[in-house]
Amino acid sequence: MNIAVIAHDKKKDDLVKLVLKYQKALENHELYATGTTGKRVADATGLDVHRFKSGPLGGDQQIGAYVSDQKIDLVLFIRDPLTSQPHEPDISALLRLCDVYEIPLATNIGTAETLLNAVEAGVFDE
Repeated sequence: MNIAVIAHDKKKDDLVKLVLKYQKALENHELYATGTTGKRVADATGLDVHRFKSGPLGGDQQIGAYVSDQKIDLVLFIRDPLTSQPHEPDISALLRLCDVYEIPLATNIGTAETLLNAVEAGVFDE
């Protein structure tokens, strides 16, 4: 399973904590991320993370291209709905692509945990 992880600046710490919590489940899958988020996840966990460009340089669009090519099976885009900055990725295009291609997408930690519990339980392996 190919899993993409992205986070707005103020949510990167939350995403890293989430990946640490589910590290055992994620070890058996391919991780993709935007540049800074991917570096933070890799540094904290030691997991191999394919890093695209950072969000402001188009990394979210690169992930979107993978979604449209059906190379991504799950997206965790932990966003900051209250204080996201203009340079941060806009979720709307990626959300639309995930809806078009029926790719599960979490935008907050609660939904991400639900999806990662399903990954851990092997639900997506069927």
